[in-house]
Amino acid sequence: MCNAVAHQTPSGANLQVAGTSVHGRPLGYASFGDAAASNTTLILAGIHGDETQGAFIAKALIDLFASQPELFAAPGGPLADARVAILPWVNPDGAVAKRRRNAHRVDLNRNFPASNWAPTPRTDGYHGGYEPASEPETRAVLGLVEQFRPNKIIAIHSVSGGVECNNFDGPAEELAALMSTHNHYPVEPHIGYATPGSLGTWAGIERQIPTLTLELPDQRSAQHCWDANREAILAALAYRWRPDQRPSPGDSAAPEV
Repeated sequence: MCNAVAHQTPSGANLQVAGTSVHGRPLGYASFGDAAASNTTLILAGIHGDETQGAFIAKALIDLFASQPELFAAPGGPLADARVAILPWVNPDGAVAKRRRNAHRVDLNRNFPASNWAPTPRTDGYHGGYEPASEPETRAVLGLVEQFRPNKIIAIHSVSGGVECNNFDGPAEELAALMSTHNHYPVEPHIGYATPGSLGTWAGIERQIPTLTLELPDQRSAQHCWDANREAILAALAYRWRPDQRPSPGDSAAPEV
């Protein structure tokens, strides 16, 4: 397991700030591609502060795209019609403390204003806050969704017990299956337990934004997770979902970068 991924700004990228954490740490994100692009993906990692592999992958993507802007250049760039925004640490306070929840001891993936949000005791390990979107980190993510209006969302987590998977919410089953052709993770409609107030429920089920939760194996190194998922994520960025049509067979390949 990787337990030493820093929460600092990735190298080679100019990050903007979506908001600040409870302790005032900036929530820096990077965006790539033309603002007029019609295929926008929002990538979120580090929602749980002790899940470092996802932040490593998000930072690796930022460094890749910062060093190769031609990937998004038209004509001919493999991601020329794509736009991506990446927030590698949603929960930097939790990362510094090496714990799942934020500085208010709120599980940020139970704090979204979904209809199934429910109050829980603060002592509960999955405490969702005193009200939906009570946390500044959650509100920053909501702001990014409003700002970018993504066609799809990829949230990167890690899970124990050998149950890594491509977990989908809303109209994202085809996206999950596409990623599975590259990372060979199972496609799962449920993670195996209730997640009231989750990003997947709020964005995927209730707003019908295809939402994919990439659950990485927490016992493997961050580098292994990057190597195993790089092509899957690149394919997902190139994938175009429209409510009125299925993806063409050509959408199944990862762009060559």
